[in-house]
Amino acid sequence: MAFIDEAKFFVKGGDGGRGCVSFRREKFVPKGGPDGGDGGRAGSVYLQASSRLHSLIDFSYKSHFIAGNGENGHAKKMHGKGAQDLIVFVPKGSIVKDADTGEVLADLVEDGDRFCAARGGDGGRGNVHFASAHNRAPRRATPGYPGEERWLRLELKLLADVGLIGLPNAGKSTLLSKLSAARPKIADYPFTTLEPQLGILQMEHSEPYVIADIPGLIHGAHLGVGLGHKFLRHIERTRVLLHVVDASCPDDEPWLNYQTIEEELRQYKDELKARRCVVVLNKIDYLESPATLAAISDLFTKNGLEVVAISALTGTGVDQLKTRLVEILDATPIDLGLAAMPEELSAVDETEES
Repeated sequence: MAFIDEAKFFVKGGDGGRGCVSFRREKFVPKGGPDGGDGGRAGSVYLQASSRLHSLIDFSYKSHFIAGNGENGHAKKMHGKGAQDLIVFVPKGSIVKDADTGEVLADLVEDGDRFCAARGGDGGRGNVHFASAHNRAPRRATPGYPGEERWLRLELKLLADVGLIGLPNAGKSTLLSKLSAARPKIADYPFTTLEPQLGILQMEHSEPYVIADIPGLIHGAHLGVGLGHKFLRHIERTRVLLHVVDASCPDDEPWLNYQTIEEELRQYKDELKARRCVVVLNKIDYLESPATLAAISDLFTKNGLEVVAISALTGTGVDQLKTRLVEILDATPIDLGLAAMPEELSAVDETEES
């Protein structure tokens, strides 16, 4: 199944029902007055976050969401039936924007977060409301109010506990397959992974943790080079970053490769530098001696970085990495990078639901 993290779609609230023009007609009741009821309220369109969804692929098949109309009013002061609201489920981490202006309307982070995307119109008033001493038989009623309509854009930022970053062919996909039951495509050419891959790290006596393999990061990614411009935003919602570095590269190249990706993260969003990061030296099975590994590790440790050496291919050091990763996650508070979101963008608008 394809991973879709952007979608444009149309929403429209239903139209309110018309008010009714009617007069009381009963035997032995002379000169019955107006008794037209009000039209029913239309349904609204709500977007609701769901933990069961991980992609916006459903929007590839349907792009128009229209709520039902309210029923017209009836005689005997009977109101028209209101329409049900239309609930459109989206993945957690979906950012809702106005497609025309780009304004951020809501950020749906937690399971069950809801945003009113298009409010339904109120029903019209029946002629019973227009009776007066001067007009005892009003023949007017108001039509229902039209529902709101607009085009919206969804952008999905993955909510993951761990983000795997690094240059293409550093071994991220292979490592994901070792840390979880995920089976991503693995090949020996750059950009094998063209879309984010998710896996679950499950250790005994520990909570399950979500791992995301973030593809497309190369020099110039923050400017749109390669695929980085599409996937850098997913890193914002990860608690811990595993920076996978190819240790089999000659000389100081592992350190230079690390600096390349770190500079791209800083250029994209400076606060990512403060995110907890562990450097994973991969492909150590290609190294000639332990002294070579020690020299490469020293390039990172002397700069205050935590280093774990592994071979994702053979499995060497993977169990130690899992144990250390769980220790770090258990001690790292949940911070999904929401500090930059405006406070007024409450995921659930209590005023709308009241």
